[in-house]
Amino acid sequence: MVTDVLHPGKATVPQTEIREKLAKMYQTTPDVIFVFGFRTHFGGGNTIGFGTIYDSLDYGKKNEPKHRFVRHGLYEKKKSSRKQRKERHNRMKKVRGTVG
Repeated sequence: MVTDVLHPGKATVPQTEIREKLAKMYQTTPDVIFVFGFRTHFGGGNTIGFGTIYDSLDYGKKNEPKHRFVRHGLYEKKKSSRKQRKERHNRMKKVRGTVG
């Protein structure tokens, strides 16, 4: 669904507050609501974004991308060290054939 948030005189509203308001409006819990893609109009006071509401968290896990769960706090992203990422990147370049 497209969500239009009016907030005159205030900065952009945090997504957690938007989720809580939508949960009140649709009589559900905030953990099954995923909001994303918010853009504030020039001059402030109006923000438009997208949101999805699922019947249960299991349905959300089937349909939502993993990065939204990381932002939600429902999934912990494993971060390898910088050196490991660089070494992996260089090995992949050899496989692709972009290294001369």
